[in-house]
Amino acid sequence: MCGITGFWRMERGGGQGLREQVQAMSTRLKHRGPDDCGFWCDEETGIALAQQRLSVLDLSEAGHQPMPSACGRYVAVFNGEIYNHVDLRDRLAGEGVAVAWRGHSDTETLMACFVAWGVEETLRSCVGMFAFALWDRQRRELTLGRDRMGEKPLYYGWQGDTLIFGSELKALKAHPAFRAEIDRDALALFLRHDCIPAPHTIYRGFHKLRPGYLLKVTSGSRRESQQWPYWRYNEAVDSASATQFGGTDQEAVDALEHRLGDSISTQLLSDVPLGAFLSGGIDSSTVVALMQARSRRPVKTFTIGFAEDGYDEAAHARAVAAHLGTEHTELYVSPDDALSVIPKLPSIFCEPFADSSQIPTYLISQLARQSVTVALSGDGGDELFGGYNRYLAARTTWGRMQHLPLPARRALAGALRAVTPGAWDNIMERVKPLLPRKWHLARAGEKAHKLSEVLTLSSGQDYLLNLASCWKDPASIVVGAREPATVLTDPAAWPRIDDLAQWMMAMDALSYLPDDILVKVDRSAMANSLETRVPMLDHRVVEFALRMPLDLKIRDGQGKWILRQVLHRYVPKELIERPKMGFALPVDQWLRGPLREWAEALLSEKRLREEGFFDPAPIRRTWKEHLSGRRNWQRQLWTVLMFQGWLEENQGAS
Repeated sequence: MCGITGFWRMERGGGQGLREQVQAMSTRLKHRGPDDCGFWCDEETGIALAQQRLSVLDLSEAGHQPMPSACGRYVAVFNGEIYNHVDLRDRLAGEGVAVAWRGHSDTETLMACFVAWGVEETLRSCVGMFAFALWDRQRRELTLGRDRMGEKPLYYGWQGDTLIFGSELKALKAHPAFRAEIDRDALALFLRHDCIPAPHTIYRGFHKLRPGYLLKVTSGSRRESQQWPYWRYNEAVDSASATQFGGTDQEAVDALEHRLGDSISTQLLSDVPLGAFLSGGIDSSTVVALMQARSRRPVKTFTIGFAEDGYDEAAHARAVAAHLGTEHTELYVSPDDALSVIPKLPSIFCEPFADSSQIPTYLISQLARQSVTVALSGDGGDELFGGYNRYLAARTTWGRMQHLPLPARRALAGALRAVTPGAWDNIMERVKPLLPRKWHLARAGEKAHKLSEVLTLSSGQDYLLNLASCWKDPASIVVGAREPATVLTDPAAWPRIDDLAQWMMAMDALSYLPDDILVKVDRSAMANSLETRVPMLDHRVVEFALRMPLDLKIRDGQGKWILRQVLHRYVPKELIERPKMGFALPVDQWLRGPLREWAEALLSEKRLREEGFFDPAPIRRTWKEHLSGRRNWQRQLWTVLMFQGWLEENQGAS
């Protein structure tokens, strides 16, 4: 795991000062790789590469980067891990390719494969997470690449005739050609999604390379660059629909246990201490159970707990750890501990990011790094195996609504909105004694108004967009913005799946997973110099999950059925069967309490108007309503606050 960066300056005489410039860029990524740093420059062509290394495989000098190929034709910087690199070496030997190996790093394996098979064939053969830059000295050609599911980041952009790239935007900003112009259209996307979806970034002219894509620049001109996918999720969906799993339930559970176990076995390869995050939920417990079954010594597991009711899973994690026999570490975090992270967020996330679970993710990464250098996580289980409640709702709430004509639904929505949220809460309190306990709704008014939004929607696609949207009309809030199309709003990008729940899972895997979840995990962990690995996102597991019928994922009103069956072989049901909690924090309470003064300063009408990015009226109205307790607008407010905090640290942008 590392931080990589570089640039290609193409104007005549562009080779002067290359090392100093790329070194300044690389220094901004030291948190991603504190163990070693390296630079490579070619003044004649104006190319410069750099890497900050977190040593995980082959801690010797043989793993140093930038790394040349044995033949001298290629030079590369690489971030990530190739889990099957030993198998790739065996394949090279079986094909009669003689390689005088200098060490046992996966980067050296990758370089030998590039020479033997070319870039695309190599990547199709790789199992791993990665981002890389490869310079072909013979053809004067630069190739950037990113892993299939988007675990590792890669930013790039042109400034005149200079291509700048790197693992984080902060490295790009250190280049003297960088010009920081905030993209108001991307800001509108941020208000909708809590993050900025690929390929967009907060800066105009800069992009994220999409998962599974290659970018090649062939002749020193941006006009000669081309970009294409070597692997596409939608193609995997199409292939899976033609080869659906047809075995019994028992055979399906056996097959998943084998595939996921094989993925975990390969990801245990490390020359440094390794552990796992453990929340006590289905996903992380399954990963830890399979890890422990393959380990000769207790696996190191980590969890954090919170004192607030409804937010603490530490006791559940402790019980699972005790049953599995792991070496478990837990830390109870006070509100002050969590709040102390907030000032760091604009630096940790180099562009605005507003998933509030970024705070506990940072804290658990910080805890784990005290004992290990690598941690496995259970991310991806919800998107692959139907874990989010919205997938269940797609089969119940939305499905039932379709029996009502749209005009009738709109009339009902109007009736729900005619009663204020506070009045609905009062009604609920009065009728509670007459209702079964399972119908005692907290925040009944808020839920009634959310239901009114859903009732007016005309399609399942609109249903998902409504659920995914933080601010429903962000372009009306961001001054001068026109919201661009994304995966969620571009039908040409949608997978061809008829069932709404299955379609929603695929859409989340294409958008929410790489743009939110994996960004959160990568930045939070790497800010602590911790490598994270995600076994469920091994593309072989992903492709197998796509082949499973929905009934193996959602059954009897419960998601992740097949994953639960694997886990039940290792952990008793009573330890893990409970309502899904997520990794949430009481942000709504904090905004009315310890964060109120901080938020008020960032949301002041004078400040918003002077900065000129937002229309202050809807933001101030939302803030006052939240403070009154009538509505919980924490998600909407947190998004604005995260931009405001980021802007405060990046005042040079305009």
